[in-house]
Amino acid sequence: MNTIKYIDGGVTAPVGFTAAGLHVGVKTRNPEKPDVALIAADVLCNTAAAYTKNVVKAAPILVTREHLQNGQARAIIVNSGNANACAPGGEENARRMCRAAAGALGIGETDVLVASTGVIGQTLPVAKIEAAAPELAARLSRGGSDDAARAIMTTDTVKKEAALECEIGGKTVRIGGIAKGSGMIHPNMGTLLAFITTDCSISREMLNAALLSAVRESFNRISVDGDTSTNDTAILMASGHAGNAEITDFGEDYDIFGNALRALCVRLAREMASDGEGAKHLITCTVSSAENESKAETLAKSVISSTLFKAAIFGADANWGRALCAMGYSGETFDSDRVDVSFRSAAGAIEVCRNGRGIDFDETLAKAILTEHDIEVLIDLHEGAELCTCWGCDITYDYIKINGDYRS
Repeated sequence: MNTIKYIDGGVTAPVGFTAAGLHVGVKTRNPEKPDVALIAADVLCNTAAAYTKNVVKAAPILVTREHLQNGQARAIIVNSGNANACAPGGEENARRMCRAAAGALGIGETDVLVASTGVIGQTLPVAKIEAAAPELAARLSRGGSDDAARAIMTTDTVKKEAALECEIGGKTVRIGGIAKGSGMIHPNMGTLLAFITTDCSISREMLNAALLSAVRESFNRISVDGDTSTNDTAILMASGHAGNAEITDFGEDYDIFGNALRALCVRLAREMASDGEGAKHLITCTVSSAENESKAETLAKSVISSTLFKAAIFGADANWGRALCAMGYSGETFDSDRVDVSFRSAAGAIEVCRNGRGIDFDETLAKAILTEHDIEVLIDLHEGAELCTCWGCDITYDYIKINGDYRS
């Protein structure tokens, strides 16, 4: 079995990548925080991307899609504090960001991808980004992942950064990433940005297949508040510097790479759910013994997305009926008279529902279990052999406070 080892370095852990973050003035309320990030490769990289399923798509997505028609890129420039979505001059400003980065790096404009996150509908102060591009490029380094990760944060309270390595064909392959996401997160990519790099040698087709599979099983299985953003983007760049034989088809090498990529994305996705705006608890919901994975996924998503269930978790209330209720309106059919529900955390485990009916349980123990930060909701359908895990968080008073004055 190929072993995955987590390492330091984030998005610059793979060979061939540098990064930087800098405050340029897009965020006027936080002059001490970086608000523009740049990730650069020393070669033209095979590149894949996934985007929001929201019909309203931000200008950076439109420009990035255009630039990625050939499946290759050299750099990504990202700003926080302004979504450049539904904004005056949006596409031209996104192109100006690419042009500025390209000029500073000495590469082609279409080899630069762009992303933005922040308030919708406001004009992006792109001139500030253009003026700072030379300094941003000068700051690029193998140690720049931390600054880049902080530069893409909006309401995030902690940075999201991870890296790992595995062995493919006798060569060490590294995958690293940074991400942002705290609120407006819902399955099908929601207010999240994820930028992932690898030094694996892999074709564009296989890279795209691996990313879409990993996104489906990670970023598309988290929910904070039921809102799906206009800006969601996940980009994966491959430098090929690991020296492994190029992965051009499905097989053992592809499986190793895909599993490692999935593990990295799941770690980043869990960090996003855990850092939900105002959240006090990470909720991990696993629906097991389903007849197929799709059904298990739909049911688990419905539970983590239920406002009533999230509120119960905030109150450490073992109100398991809200989970069953959420399953019932998910659109999937199942026999509720066969469903078992349990809660588990570092404080222990407790069964609260058997065969779709409430059972006597220790309320004191249940409250202790639900007081922990990481809480598991275990649901057994007793109908098949498939399972799925999704991640969410509770909803708190702070969520309203954060989003009530987001623009001010």
